[in-house]
Amino acid sequence: MFKRMVVMLVAMAALISIIGFVKFRPFQASTGGASYQPPPEAVTTIIARQEMWQGSLGAIGTVVAVNGVTVSADLPGVVQKIVFESGDRVAAGAVLVQLDTRQEVSQLVAAEAKLELTRLNLERVRGLRGEGVTSQADFDTADAEQKQAQGIVGEIRATIERKTIRAPFPGILGIRQVNLGQYLKSGDPVVPLQSLDPIYVHFDVPQQEIGRMKVGGEVRVTAEGMAGAELAGRITAIDSIIDESTRNVRVQATLDNRKGRLRPGMFVTSRAILDASDQVVALPASAISYAPFGDSVFIVEDVKGPDGKTYRGARQQFVKLGGARGDQVAVISGIAPGAEVVTSGAFKLRNGAAVQVNNAVQPANEPRPTPEDN
Repeated sequence: MFKRMVVMLVAMAALISIIGFVKFRPFQASTGGASYQPPPEAVTTIIARQEMWQGSLGAIGTVVAVNGVTVSADLPGVVQKIVFESGDRVAAGAVLVQLDTRQEVSQLVAAEAKLELTRLNLERVRGLRGEGVTSQADFDTADAEQKQAQGIVGEIRATIERKTIRAPFPGILGIRQVNLGQYLKSGDPVVPLQSLDPIYVHFDVPQQEIGRMKVGGEVRVTAEGMAGAELAGRITAIDSIIDESTRNVRVQATLDNRKGRLRPGMFVTSRAILDASDQVVALPASAISYAPFGDSVFIVEDVKGPDGKTYRGARQQFVKLGGARGDQVAVISGIAPGAEVVTSGAFKLRNGAAVQVNNAVQPANEPRPTPEDN
C-alpha cells in the first residue's frame, strides 16, 4: 500500500513538471528569457537651469481690522429709533441708535430754567455788590448757585448724548443685534463695526528669522476665494516679545483693501519679500515626488544595461526644496544645471527604468500663472 502511494506521488510530480515545462517554453520564447526588458515609459522632461529668485519667507497669517469693535450701549434705556441697516458703510460719528430720553429732556428743561434764574440772580447781586448794598458772602453764594446750575445742565446734556449711540470710527457695520422697543442694559451689544481699509495681516515667523524682517519690507498675501490674486502691503510693526511656547515673533503688515477682498478673521498665506536673492533650480511642481523619507526627482541619462548596451534611463535623485512661485518649485540642492529632469510620468518610474521622451505637451511651468477661471 505504501509503495503504491509513493509511486502515485512520483507520477503526479512528473506530470506537473511536464505541464509546467510545456506552458513555460512559449512564454520564455516570447519574452526573450532573462534578457527581457519592459518597454520604455513615456515621459516629458526639462533641462534644469539656474535662476536668481527673490528671497522670501512664507507664513500663515490672519486678517485683523485696524479698528474693530462691537458697538454697545453706554447707559441703560429703551431703543426708540434705529437709523442704520445691517452692512451699511458709516462715517465716524454717525448716529446708529437713539435710546428713549424723554425723562432727561424734561429734566433738562427744568435745569435750564433754574440756570437762567441763577444767572439773573447773580447779575442782580453783582449790581448790589457794586453799590455796597450786599455783602461779599451773598455774591459768593449767588455765583456758586449759578455754577452749580450750569453743572446740572451739563450733566443732563451728557446723559442725553450718551443715550445717542454713534459710530466711533468709519467702517462697515455687521448684523444688527437690537430691535425697536428693546430694553438695553449698559454694555449690551448693538452692532459690530469694522474698519476694512486699510487692513492688517498678522503672521508669525521663527525667532531665527527676525534679523531678515524689517519695517517697510514688502509682503504679498493670497487667500482662498481670491482666484490666485496677490495683494501687496508693507510690514508696519514687529512685536517686541517672542512667544515662549512657540519661539515665534508676530509681524504686522498693512494692506490696501479698497475692494474689500479681505475680512477680519480670514485665513491667508503671506509671503515676506527679503532683500537677498537665492540661486535655485526652478522646476515644475509636477516634477517633484514628495515622500516622508525625502523629496526626489528623476533625472534622464545614459544607463548601461545588464547586456552591456546603453539606453536612456531614469535615475532617482533626492533634492532639498525651497519656496514655490506659481507653477514652479525652487530646488536648493541636489540638481546641477543642465540635468534633464522628468516633469511628468515620474510616478511610474523606478531606478534604471527605460524612458522615451516626448515633449509635445508639457506641464504648466509659469512663475505667474493666469488661470482661465480666475
